[in-house]
Amino acid sequence: MRSLCKGTNMNSIHEHRITEDIRSDIRDNGTRISDEKVVKLLKQRLLNDDKYSDLSISEKIRISDTAFYRTRRDLSVLQPIADDDAVSEIMVNGKDNVFIERNGKLEKVEISFESTDELEEVIRRIAAKIHREINELSPILDARLEDGSRVNAVYKNIALEGPILTIRRFPKSRIGMKELLAFETLSEESALFLDKLVRSAYNIFISGGTSSGKTTFLNALAGLIPKHERIITIEDSAELQITGIDNLVRLECRIANTQERGAVTMRQLIRTSLRRRPNRIIVGEVRGEEVLDMIQAMNTGHDGSLSTGHGNSPRGMLYRLEAMFLQAADFPVAAIRRQITEGLDILVHLGRLPDGSRRVLEISEIAGMRNGEIELNRLYEYDSKIASLKSTGNTLIDKTKLEVKGIAL
Repeated sequence: MRSLCKGTNMNSIHEHRITEDIRSDIRDNGTRISDEKVVKLLKQRLLNDDKYSDLSISEKIRISDTAFYRTRRDLSVLQPIADDDAVSEIMVNGKDNVFIERNGKLEKVEISFESTDELEEVIRRIAAKIHREINELSPILDARLEDGSRVNAVYKNIALEGPILTIRRFPKSRIGMKELLAFETLSEESALFLDKLVRSAYNIFISGGTSSGKTTFLNALAGLIPKHERIITIEDSAELQITGIDNLVRLECRIANTQERGAVTMRQLIRTSLRRRPNRIIVGEVRGEEVLDMIQAMNTGHDGSLSTGHGNSPRGMLYRLEAMFLQAADFPVAAIRRQITEGLDILVHLGRLPDGSRRVLEISEIAGMRNGEIELNRLYEYDSKIASLKSTGNTLIDKTKLEVKGIAL
C-alpha cells in the first residue's frame, strides 16, 4: 500500500480520465453502475486496452488501487496512508497537497483528491461518524475518532487554499517508560528519579511545543502510579491509554450542539472530580481558565496530579499558566505565582530536536519565590554534546513527600 504514496499526480490524472471514460461508456448505454463495478471494469481496461499500453504495470496497480480507495466510505485516497502504522500524522492542505509524518520525518506524498467536493465529503463523513457536523455555519471540527486519533478540519469558506484536514494518530500499543528509554527520550537516571517522584505523589506538569510528545510522556508517567490508587482522568479529547488500574474514571469534555446547548467544560469536570474521592487527578492538557481549578485542586490535598500544557520553555510555561489563571480570576500576579508554587512541584519540559526526535530537555523543581519571581531549581538538562539528559548537580530541595512515603533518592 505504501507504493501508492510514492506515485505522481499523473497517476491521479490517468485514473480520473480512465474512470470517466468507463462511466461515459456506461451512460451511453443507459445503464446505472456502482462504484465497485467501475473499479472492476477499470482494472480490466487497464490490463487489456492497448490505449493504456504506455503505462507500466506498477502505474496500473497504483491507479486501480487509488480508484478502489475512492469507493470506500471512509478516508478515500487517504486510507492506505492511515493503514500505515509508521504514519503518526496526516496533513491535507487543500485537495492537491498531502503531507505525512512517518517515523518522525515530515514528507509530502504525491496523491490528491479529484476535487474539493471529494475532500469535503471525506471531512463530512468523518464528522458524521462521530455525530458531529461541519458546514459553512460551523466551519471547524475538532474531535476524537473511534480509534483515538485526533482530527481537526477547517471548511473551505475560511481556508483560503481549500478544505484543511489534519489527523494525528497515536500508537496502537501503549508507550511506557521502558519504550521512552529505548527511544533515548530521557536518561535512566532521570527516569528512576521521576519514578520515585510519581510514587511519592509529587504534582508534575509537562510542558512543550506542538507534537513534542507531551501526551505520550504523560501516559508513561501515569503508568508509574501505584495500581491500588483511584485515578480520574480529564481530557478535552480522550487520548490517554492507562492500563492496569482497576479504579479508573475517564472523563471527556463535550462541545455545545448546534443550539449552543449541552457543553461540558474542563472546569466543570475538574470540579466534579473533586467529589469523586480521587487519589490522583490527571488533566490531559490545560489551555485556559481550567488552570485555576487544577491549581486549586492541587492546593487542597490532591497530591500526585499530572497535567500538560503548551510552552516554549519552562519559564515560558510558567508565564502562560499565569496568563491562563488571569483569564479565570482577577488576582494579583503575586498571588497567582504563590498559588502556582504551592500547587506544582516539578516541571518537565520536552522538545523536538532537528532530527525529529522527541527529548526531555529539562526537569526542574518549582522551588518557591524569590524577588517576586517563581524560582526554578534545575535538576536535569539536555546536553547536546553527549546527546543525553544529565544531572545539573543540584538536589531536590523539598523531600517531604518522599520522606512520607519512605522513598529515598
